[in-house]
Amino acid sequence: MSKVCEITGKRPLSGNNRSHSLRATRRKWNVNLQNVTLMVDGKPKKVRVSARALKTLKAKSRLA
Repeated sequence: MSKVCEITGKRPLSGNNRSHSLRATRRKWNVNLQNVTLMVDGKPKKVRVSARALKTLKAKSRLA
């Protein structure tokens, strides 16, 4: 199972931890993925969605 949002395609980001002395060590920021059941073409489907995408989907569905 890869750490990718199935809707937005968001992936983990990489960068550096910076200590007080500015020493750099590599680190990773993972995507906040949630397992949710969404209606896709009128059928329920389980998908892995980022929390940000889920929040956006909920806000858009209230408008409709």
